[in-house]
Amino acid sequence: MLWEYGVRVPLLRAVRSLHDRSRSCVRIANSKSDLFPVHVGLRQGCPFSSGPLHIILLHEFSDYEGVWSILPALPLFSASFSSVSWFLFIEEETQVSLNPLLTVLKRYPATEWFLGRRLHDSEASIIHHYAFAEDPSVFGYPDPAAGWALSSALIHRLVERIHHEHLKSDFTIDLKHEIALFIWNEGKGPKLTPVPEFCRDAKEHCVTTFTSYLPNCGPPVSKKDLFVAVKTWQKFHSERVPVVKKTWEKDAELLEFYSDISDETIPTINLGVPNTVRGHCGKTFAIMKRFLSDAVPKTDWLLIVDDDTLISLPRLRRLLTCYDPQDAVSLGERYGYGLVQSGYSYPTGGAGMVLSRVAVSEIVSSGCSCYTLDAPDDMELGMCLKTLGIPVTHNPLFHQARPDDYAKALLSSKEAISFHKHWNIDPVAVYNHWLRDTNQRDEL
Repeated sequence: MLWEYGVRVPLLRAVRSLHDRSRSCVRIANSKSDLFPVHVGLRQGCPFSSGPLHIILLHEFSDYEGVWSILPALPLFSASFSSVSWFLFIEEETQVSLNPLLTVLKRYPATEWFLGRRLHDSEASIIHHYAFAEDPSVFGYPDPAAGWALSSALIHRLVERIHHEHLKSDFTIDLKHEIALFIWNEGKGPKLTPVPEFCRDAKEHCVTTFTSYLPNCGPPVSKKDLFVAVKTWQKFHSERVPVVKKTWEKDAELLEFYSDISDETIPTINLGVPNTVRGHCGKTFAIMKRFLSDAVPKTDWLLIVDDDTLISLPRLRRLLTCYDPQDAVSLGERYGYGLVQSGYSYPTGGAGMVLSRVAVSEIVSSGCSCYTLDAPDDMELGMCLKTLGIPVTHNPLFHQARPDDYAKALLSSKEAISFHKHWNIDPVAVYNHWLRDTNQRDEL
């Protein structure tokens, strides 16, 4: 029934997981029966009964697209669910065993609590602005795949801060780390309390588990339906381009290198846009116009990457099967700017920006343009997408930085889609370890 009403598979799994391993008992006079498994029907606390459990889909909870950054959502949570004791934040593919979860939460009295599976940096990371550089392991932040919980008392205090403090409206880069910093508030608030029952892998004691950010939605998109655009310039023709050719270029059927000069040995295409030290907005918009022209084969999807992006195209094509190319889709690693107030989201350029043909067509026809050729292309694209009402879809398998810049527990050599930067690493070795599929089957 839920499927017929358009409820997506990940949410169906989440709802179904609330019923897994559920047990109940019957009270007779002053005694209770032994626990027995419950297989059917609505139970107390079920989201479809009259109980107090609420399931919220953030993208539907508010008209404000930036609600995914959590802080703008907290006042809405507090006002809408004033009688709720706990707020649990999970991913689409996180599964929850409800009754065991409630048992775990009862261990924590009604004060300020921030619970989750603890992650920490093993070395100072650029995506965390080198916080706690002397010893990054002292600061913990939650694994979103395992879920994390805030008590209502903590939510109420955070809402007071949001209402009365002038919050810095800046970049949202790594939400889980930034939320933990905001809650900790330089020692004025609680640190994350590790909860062993919040898990990624399924174990007997776990109340949350996680499947995959790369769901099986069917056969991968055909190579002929993905056009790859690589941004480069003449300085890197001999440094970065050879890495692309040695690693992931072989997995692309339709690929072009765009540079400030034409080089037949690669080959590269000069779009008539002069090179800029940073930003590359002019080049990116020229690529989108070329994608819609007769100069290249017509495909459903456009991928724009930097010349120092490392990417698994087979995994990307598997992921794209989950999306309808007839929709206006923007996909990648989502960052945000000014989201505390009325900012915008954008797909990070280094991790790879994926756009459906429909989205590219809407962007180009809208008249969106760069205020300068060297404006940040991904941020300019984000502002266009906001104006057009096209959401930026986030997938954490895209990475704007190197593997060393992320907590090891977050990474999986079987699932990562992209990494970015060659700085202080062997890019070929990184590709072979994290992105190369050793048992790759023949694909379309």
